[in-house]
Amino acid sequence: MIEATSCGGVVIFRGKILLLYKNYKNKYEGWVLPKGTVEAGEEYKETALREVLEESGVKGNIIKYVGKSQYTFATPADMVEKDVHWYLMMSDSYYSKPQREEFFMDSGYYKFHEAYHLLKFSNEKQILEKAYNEYLDLKRNNLWGSKKYF
Repeated sequence: MIEATSCGGVVIFRGKILLLYKNYKNKYEGWVLPKGTVEAGEEYKETALREVLEESGVKGNIIKYVGKSQYTFATPADMVEKDVHWYLMMSDSYYSKPQREEFFMDSGYYKFHEAYHLLKFSNEKQILEKAYNEYLDLKRNNLWGSKKYF
């Protein structure tokens, strides 16, 4: 069993959520949240920001940590047990550019109910729901978009 750690972001701009569409040789296909592997010497926050930027071209700002998801998958050599640490992030524009080298074919911002139904994985749907509720709480308290939460 191999243990792996990734970090990612639920990126929101004007109430809409950033999603990426991945199509890997027609074997792996679907909408996902941006995330990636922690590199040596990197803090989780740094990984999350770097991966969001690399995969989507979006420069996010971390608002808060929203939790961890876990899943297991098989590779030809071994089983991989993966932890993913998620952050609620804010973007300052709708601009995004999917990273073709990682087989991302499309990206965009979607309303919550659209994003929820588009997401391929149930653990990402759960994180989306949690992050979006945090966003709504901050917005309700007039904290979203101010620098009060840093």
